Amino acid sequence: MTTKNRPVYLDLKQFRFPIAAIMSVGHRASGVLMILAIPFLAYILDLSLAGPDGFAAVKTILDSLFIKLVLFVVLWAMLHHLLAGIRFLLIDFHMGVEKEIATKSAQAVMVAAPVLAVLIGLIL
Repeated sequence: MTTKNRPVYLDLKQFRFPIAAIMSVGHRASGVLMILAIPFLAYILDLSLAGPDGFAAVKTILDSLFIKLVLFVVLWAMLHHLLAGIRFLLIDFHMGVEKEIATKSAQAVMVAAPVLAVLIGLIL
């Protein structure tokens, strides 16, 4: 009796994914994070425009360390999604499809997004 048709256990921690694959997963995850943030951001905007009391309530909400962390992650998601989207758009135009250039552009996105998020976060 053969056992060739049995399911194979794949331990994903053993695989070494290329940086472009990791960046692509980050692009998808950042898109999901941005979609999930829309209701909260719309609520904050609506509350802040409701009047002076609403604006004061928003200032109180935004003073929370947890909310600041959430907004920083949303900022990273926006920047990562933007930069990765530009990279994918260039690839669609057959620019940067060579392996070396594609790897370097993926590395650039992975470094630039958090650095820009920190810089913008410090400014705000």
